Amino acid sequence: MGEPQKDARGFCRHDHPYFTFGVIADIQYANKADGLSGWKTMRYYSQSCLHLQNAIREWNSEDIRPKFVLQLGDIIDGFNKRTGKSEASLETVLSIIKMAKMPFHHVWGNHEFYNFTRDYLMSSKLSTTWLEDKRQDDLDPSHEGISDNMDYYVYHFSPHTKFRFILIDTYDLSVLGRQETSDGYQKSLAFLDGEQHNFRDRSSFHLLEFNGGLGEEQLAWLNDVLTYSDKNGERVIIAGHIPVHPKSMRSLCLAWNYDKILRTIQSHQSVVCYFAGHDHSGGYYQDSHGIHHITMEGVIESPAGTNAFGTVFVYEDGLLLRGRGRVKDRFLPYRKETKTNPHSSTSLGKQE
Repeated sequence: MGEPQKDARGFCRHDHPYFTFGVIADIQYANKADGLSGWKTMRYYSQSCLHLQNAIREWNSEDIRPKFVLQLGDIIDGFNKRTGKSEASLETVLSIIKMAKMPFHHVWGNHEFYNFTRDYLMSSKLSTTWLEDKRQDDLDPSHEGISDNMDYYVYHFSPHTKFRFILIDTYDLSVLGRQETSDGYQKSLAFLDGEQHNFRDRSSFHLLEFNGGLGEEQLAWLNDVLTYSDKNGERVIIAGHIPVHPKSMRSLCLAWNYDKILRTIQSHQSVVCYFAGHDHSGGYYQDSHGIHHITMEGVIESPAGTNAFGTVFVYEDGLLLRGRGRVKDRFLPYRKETKTNPHSSTSLGKQE
């Protein structure tokens, strides 16, 4: 395993993890000069693919190779659409990912929908539903599967006994990537109308086009999967592009109906943590139910000489996130029957 890692109690870990997995967010590649974003933060387009290459090189060479990588969305930048380079830029990034010795699970973010329609994505190489609930050891990373044409993009898989991962579609409710005449577009408008959408109302600060949410059908599906995991004693890690807890991010990047999503996941003892991207500055919060909300720092805002990715070591008592570059190391203990201190997270080695 290499150097022993320290957990929240400061003990060196020599025990072998059940398995490990990689996590990375907001690569946002474009053939574009570095510059300030609309958020007045620097975006290093010249570095994004180099950072991805370095991340894959490290994952490939780790003593315990990750079984898979969670790619949390915004794999290319919306600028590509304006220059007609969406497909070419996507292929550039996917050609780098082919160097990985493990499969990537792809989440969709707002920049996917700036570049492509939902129908296009459903049958693209960014649809990895073919990886659902199969043993990762038996998978061929070069396989290119095509998903069923559902109205929302979700699936789950179990890479190890008593652990389950769920990928959710945080743009199920969204005006992005849909025809204005489609049912999904109309449902999204109806949701916003029902929320009395008003940008001057502080309670509606997050109801912006680049955010989205989960529809009622997807919430019901998520509840069913989590109920199964509860009954079978599984620990669940959920991955989506948009944060779902208002204290796990530092900007306007929050799911439209985060309250309903939170109520759903907090009602299930099986949920351990929720990984998101979208807010490039990153964030962390452990909620009152003991669920860890990790918002990964964005690759696109990582200058030369640094990076933003991590490897998660899965142990009997918790997850150890070993961060690289701007991503902090954290030990994430599994939630207990009783409520935990919402500020009890442990940041290892790197300080806020």
